[in-house]
Amino acid sequence: MTLTAEMHAAMPFTAVLGATALVATAEEVRLRLDWAPGRCTAGPLLHGGALMALADSAGGWCGFLNLPDGATGTATTSSTTHFLRPVTEGYAEAVATVLQAGRTAIVVVVDVVDARGRLACRVTQSQAVLR
Repeated sequence: MTLTAEMHAAMPFTAVLGATALVATAEEVRLRLDWAPGRCTAGPLLHGGALMALADSAGGWCGFLNLPDGATGTATTSSTTHFLRPVTEGYAEAVATVLQAGRTAIVVVVDVVDARGRLACRVTQSQAVLR
């Protein structure tokens, strides 16, 4: 099973979104979403909700890969997105890393970059650890 197929099986919405998985380790989760007209808002701008969904998926997977012993999963409790530039072509890539992993909560930072490597948005996400 490919990494993308594994992601789609674990998080079915990522298949609907059209995301692909590039890296999935405890240190970094990297997901990609290709630019397409059907994913845009007015003009050629990749919809902010698509970027947030990509970032949430990457952050959730990263949190899951950093669960403490005895935990069964995570649930996002807060997510803050700062949009910095539009994605108008190519793809968006979400790179998630753990800022803090504790016994009851995990905080993840997700940088979403465009195909040129420019920061499009930054998401900070808090996740409750489920037991």
